[in-house]
Amino acid sequence: MAFMTAFDEVIPVSIAPLGLEGLLGVPDDAKGLVIFAHGSGSGRLSPRNNQVARGLRDAGLATLLLDLLTPEEERDRANVFDIGLLASRLIEATYWAQEQDELAELGIGFFGASTGAGAALLAAAELKGAVRAVVSRGGRPDLAGDALPEVRAPTLLIVGGADTPVIALNRQAFAELRSTKDLAIVPGATHLFEEPGTLEQVTELARNWFVRFLPQRRRSGFQDRTEAGQQLAAALVHLKPEKPIVLALPRGGVPVAYEVAKVLDAPLDVVLVRKIGAPGQKELGIGAVVDGANPHVVLNDDVVRIVRPGERYIQEEGKRELEEIERRRHLYRGGRPPPSVKDRTVIVVDDGIATGGTMKAVLTALRQSGPKKLVLAVPVAPPESIEELSPLADEVVALHTPAHFYAVGAHYSDFTQTTDEEVIDVLGRAAKAEMP
Repeated sequence: MAFMTAFDEVIPVSIAPLGLEGLLGVPDDAKGLVIFAHGSGSGRLSPRNNQVARGLRDAGLATLLLDLLTPEEERDRANVFDIGLLASRLIEATYWAQEQDELAELGIGFFGASTGAGAALLAAAELKGAVRAVVSRGGRPDLAGDALPEVRAPTLLIVGGADTPVIALNRQAFAELRSTKDLAIVPGATHLFEEPGTLEQVTELARNWFVRFLPQRRRSGFQDRTEAGQQLAAALVHLKPEKPIVLALPRGGVPVAYEVAKVLDAPLDVVLVRKIGAPGQKELGIGAVVDGANPHVVLNDDVVRIVRPGERYIQEEGKRELEEIERRRHLYRGGRPPPSVKDRTVIVVDDGIATGGTMKAVLTALRQSGPKKLVLAVPVAPPESIEELSPLADEVVALHTPAHFYAVGAHYSDFTQTTDEEVIDVLGRAAKAEMP
């Protein structure tokens, strides 16, 4: 679908499968897409939301004003407070947008008003890295309940200074959020921001927040590993209070993980892994050796049953690959021992996942070392690999999971191979940053 719209024009759209009505505006070279969530069924016609949307389009952001309820559903007032129902409709709209050619490459943000704010945060918690920013205007974010600590997206709560009861509810929700967050109080504004100049302040606050956190359009997904790491860090900032350790798969995962470690004030190290090839078929992996305080051999039982390599072969090949790991450890760490992950929150980072075989071995081995929490974090991976790896981690953050996945490098404008020298330099800079 191609959307040919003038700079400040919108077109009606219908969101499957229920045919929810919306108004879509896409300026030239849009930097991102903001989906509006309002508790009432006629959200697309809200004059205040339309005024904010015009301000966002002036800043180069596409907007989708949406009715979250059908006309029949709106007749039942209870549906306006059914946060789960409203959130499910917002999720449907997000999936719809991701399937449109003109919108698929845009980072998505939510703007929630009234009970729509609770729905926006609940949907953001469900969609995780697919939602890059959330703004609430005079909303009820507290209605997201237990989902608030699960929100990954940077969140701005805007409340009127004269809206005393809602200020208290927003402060309560703000305390529960673990993502990057801010609470802005507009002086003199009541709940609907009808006072002169107050809605303009809302528009400016929202515009600045979305421009800051929504990435610009880029067909490859990421400019380079540095940008991928910066976006991944924003989705992981809720883990900062847990004082995690960040482990990167070399070599490409190291510059990505460096950006994550920087934002989380976390130590950075590498997790080294070497495949054990089958007898006479070295490209066929029967298992892997994973470095750590106590190195582990992780076998692919299905392949082992077919190949039957023998215990002695596995031991000898495991020893050989462990020696290569020792060599690389000395190269990358200068002889420093691998970090202990026992009772730590461990974030495992790579620049992307294809089949997931190597990551599966890493997660399995690290689990045996007794971490408190094991988190898998990658900028891009096919959905089937994430589905297979999810049971091995306590939390998975994948920013992009495209259905049509060809190769990790296809999602980067610059996917230049990372060299050993670059890995050594990055680890050295990270080590210096840890020093008092």
